[in-house]
Amino acid sequence: MTKTIRLTAAQALVRYLGAQMNEAGEPFIAGVWAIFGHGNVAGLGEALHGVKDTLPTYRGHNEQTMAHCAIAYAKQMRRTRAMAVTSSIGPGATNMVTAAALAHVNRLPVLLVPGDVFATRGPDPVLQQIENFGDGTVSANDCFKPVSRYFDRISRPEHLLTALPRAFRTMTDPAECGPATLAFCQDVQAQAYDYPESFFAPRVWYQRRIRPDEGELARAVAAIKAAKRPVIVAGGGVHYSGATDALQNFAETHNIPIAETQAGKSALAWDHPLNLGPVGVTGGEPANEICAEADLVLGVGTRFQDFTTGSWGLFSNPEREMICLNTAAYDASKHGATPLQSDARVGLEELGVELQGYRAAPVGDTLKSDWFGKVDALTDVPNEGNALPTDMQVVGAVQRASHDDTVVMCAAGTMPGELHKLWKAPRPGAYHMEYGFSCMGYEIAGAMGIKMAEPDRDVICFTGDGTYMMANSEMASAAMMGISFTVVITDNRGFGCINRLQMGTGGAEFNNLLKHAVHETPSAIDFAAHAAAMGATSVKVSSIAELEDALSKRADINGPYVVVIDTDPYPSTEYGGTWWEVAVPEVSTRPEVNEKRAAYEVAIKERNTK
Repeated sequence: MTKTIRLTAAQALVRYLGAQMNEAGEPFIAGVWAIFGHGNVAGLGEALHGVKDTLPTYRGHNEQTMAHCAIAYAKQMRRTRAMAVTSSIGPGATNMVTAAALAHVNRLPVLLVPGDVFATRGPDPVLQQIENFGDGTVSANDCFKPVSRYFDRISRPEHLLTALPRAFRTMTDPAECGPATLAFCQDVQAQAYDYPESFFAPRVWYQRRIRPDEGELARAVAAIKAAKRPVIVAGGGVHYSGATDALQNFAETHNIPIAETQAGKSALAWDHPLNLGPVGVTGGEPANEICAEADLVLGVGTRFQDFTTGSWGLFSNPEREMICLNTAAYDASKHGATPLQSDARVGLEELGVELQGYRAAPVGDTLKSDWFGKVDALTDVPNEGNALPTDMQVVGAVQRASHDDTVVMCAAGTMPGELHKLWKAPRPGAYHMEYGFSCMGYEIAGAMGIKMAEPDRDVICFTGDGTYMMANSEMASAAMMGISFTVVITDNRGFGCINRLQMGTGGAEFNNLLKHAVHETPSAIDFAAHAAAMGATSVKVSSIAELEDALSKRADINGPYVVVIDTDPYPSTEYGGTWWEVAVPEVSTRPEVNEKRAAYEVAIKERNTK
């Protein structure tokens, strides 16, 4: 006879979470972020209280940003561990939809448990309930469906018996990895059921390492052997697979240069001879020059988004063949690529066995030295003067203050492009960029998640004033929890990156920098004072020298440390990069726009004929 235990559905969920382990013997769910409200406080709130000594619950200040923290934790843990996030119904739930989209785009695991309406429908419409006039099954949580890798609505207690294993399969499967959403009806959370005790037995979720299909492997090997100028494009999958050593060995054995995407950056140390550095729109000249000439592009763990491919205008050799080594069949077959569906580490190892004796011709000896000869001057200490510092000079100051245990992170605005081009990552895991969704507001919460994942690392967050204003409330969470990381706020008084894009497409400066927006009173935000009011240690500096001095003190500070510096919104690194397709208006009264439209049409034609 099956032994059972009577639990509420909420109690069953949290007990199940605590019994799921990774290969290292650690709980896969490291903790739960929660903001309670009607819809989860009575059910899940009581259940989480009962396990608080074994499954910690963290209190955030915004549902979106506490989910960002959970996602950053999973990214820095290379998807070996994750967190859960719960909210009330209504706005608490929909606040998490942006975070779900971020996790979906970046293929990162997070378990989202928003409260939902009453399954009985007895008190309908309840507070914050969305009513669909034509479909009685719809709630606000249906917004999660297009941005979840797995979605389920728990409208009976026994639904957990199938929903939870499916959610964990999704989060732990390298090919399917992404957010799992369990919309949990609030009355069901409190209902009891006799669950089988076996359901709560500890279970280990092993990382599946997909081996290549023999036919796909043979075709990939033949294509590489025929190539004279191959290049590897390393993506985030290299990190998630733990394939950095395998990538380095493969590249060295076969003398194939490597270009790094935003997610793949730091796969090799920046000064490795075969690391040509960043690729694509925010890339450097060494990688982009070799990629343009390559007759074979081997993508490893990359989804080939437009910033990587220069909107598919970068790989311009008419004889170019593309191979995509990826765990997901969807990604492996993009843009007519020869697919090699496989785990990155296993795929590289098996390719290496079949390619014994193959070595590509050497690439130019001076590509990297020429590149750094141009850009190093941009990050040097500036001459004393009254000019505002540039973002590149800020990057240089942080670089000089960093060490091998530093992790730099960012997500949106100017800094992702500058860091991709200019940052010299010394080892794997030293660079954490959320550039799949490039979500403003990820930075501060993300920095907290990184520090929770790797407490011994020196975490430095780059954020602009615009992003800071979007989402800064988890600064207070970090202060209260005593989580130490450094935030460098570059204040250029607006959205400097988008202002430059606006100008670059012929547009007039409008509504991006604060001076070009409709305001009666000029902006005078004191970011240092604001951060201090939330519990951070903060300082405003007026020069690069003062910035370096402030950074030198960060190891002695407990909790978040914020350094604010004013920067010039206009300069950016002019070297490197490649074309990025941004549609320019076909009709305009402004000659600047018409000129850019003509250039846009030429670029489209060139891209489409390659």
